[in-house]
Amino acid sequence: MDSTDCASGREFIERAERLARHSDSPDHYTRTYLTPAHQAAAREIAAFMREAGMAVRTDAVGSVIGRYEAAAPGARTLLMGSHFDSVRNGGRFDGVLGILVPLACVAKLHAAGERLPVALEVAAFSDEEGARFQTSFLASRALVRGAASLDGLLDRRDADGVTLGEAMRAAGLDPAAADAGRIDPRTLAAYVEVHIEQGPVLLDEGVALGVVTSIAAGLRYLVKVKGEAGHAGTVPMPMRHDALAAAAEMLVEAERRCSAGGSLVGTVGVLGVKDGTANVIPGEVEFTLDVRAADGKAHLEAARDVIARCQAIASRRGVAVEVSRTHEVAAVPCAAWLQDQLAASIERTLGGAQARRLPSGAGHDAMILAEVTDVGMMFVRCGAGGVSHNPAEIVSEGDAQAAIDALLDFLRRFA
Repeated sequence: MDSTDCASGREFIERAERLARHSDSPDHYTRTYLTPAHQAAAREIAAFMREAGMAVRTDAVGSVIGRYEAAAPGARTLLMGSHFDSVRNGGRFDGVLGILVPLACVAKLHAAGERLPVALEVAAFSDEEGARFQTSFLASRALVRGAASLDGLLDRRDADGVTLGEAMRAAGLDPAAADAGRIDPRTLAAYVEVHIEQGPVLLDEGVALGVVTSIAAGLRYLVKVKGEAGHAGTVPMPMRHDALAAAAEMLVEAERRCSAGGSLVGTVGVLGVKDGTANVIPGEVEFTLDVRAADGKAHLEAARDVIARCQAIASRRGVAVEVSRTHEVAAVPCAAWLQDQLAASIERTLGGAQARRLPSGAGHDAMILAEVTDVGMMFVRCGAGGVSHNPAEIVSEGDAQAAIDALLDFLRRFA
C-alpha cells in the first residue's frame, strides 16, 4: 500500500473500521488489554506505521510506537498519540482517532520526502480505559514512570481469574523490562493528542475542531457493601440487612450530591450482586463510583461527602461498607503556547472564525504525559448527538479530513 493511502479523511474512516473488526465480541466493539483482538489490532497499527515511513517498536506493556526522524540528528521529539483499547460495547473512534490522524500526517510528510526540525513519534497506547484489569492509564504511566507504574498491579485478576502479570507474559511481554522503555523527558518537545470531543459542544455550535484548555480531575472508587444473605420469603422486612437496598440508596445519594452544578459529575458504571439469586436477600454488593470536575476541589469535596453519606446509610441499615480508591488524577491545564499554535492551525485550515476553546471532562493520556512535558489537545466533533463510549459514536469523513489538515499545518509550523 502506498503511504499516501491513509492520508485522507475517507481512508481514515476505512482504517478505523478495519481496526474495529478486531473485537473481543462478535456482536459489538469491545477491545480490552492483551486479548487476541487487542494483539491483532496492535499488529495492524504497527503495519500502518511502517507504511507511513516510520520505524516501529513495542514497549514492555504492549504500546506500539512509531518514529519519524527529524531533518537533523539530535533533534527533540514531538510525541503524539492515544489509545487503542476500548470500553465494553464502545465506539470505534475513541482513542483510535488520535493514532490514525497523526499517522495520516506522517504519511503525507513521508510521501513528500519532507523532514521537520523535530522528530515525530506516534504512541498507540495499549491500555488507557483499563476495562479488563481496572488499570486506567497503564500504558502512558509505563512510558512516563517505567516499572514503578506496575507496582501492586501484576496480581490483579480479570473476570476469568487471569492476573495482569500472566496476561502480559502470555503475550510475550516482560514486566521487568518496563524501565527500558521509560521516556527521557529531556528528549521531548511536547505531547499533543487528537481526540473526539466525547460531548455535544462542538456539534451544537457547528464547529468541526476545537482546542482543549484543560482536562478535568477525576477520582474512582470501589465500594463494597456487606449485609446478610437470607431467604426472600422468610425474613421480615424490618429484620433484613439487605446489601443491595443499602447500595441503591447510596447510588441515589451519589447522584444527588454530584448534581450540584458546574462541571461536577458522578457516575456509577458497574454494580454487581455477589451470588445474586432471585429468592435470596442480597448479602454482598460491589459498585464503582467515578467523580470528576474541572475544578480541582469540587470533585474532592463531592467524593468526601458521598463517602460520608454511604457510611451513614450503612450504619442506619445495619450493613458494612468498605471504600477503596482505585484511580486518581489531578486536573491538568494544557500549555498556553500549544493551545495558541493549535488554534492558529485550525483557523488557517478551516478559515474564518476564531478557534473554539473548551475544557475536557473526560480523562486522556495527556494527563499522564503532563507529568514530564507540556501537553496540548485538539478535539474533533462527534456526530450522533455528541455521544461517545457508545456504538453510535461517529466522526464524519469531512471532520477527519479537517483534523488531518489542521494537525499537518501545526506540525509544519511547530515551534
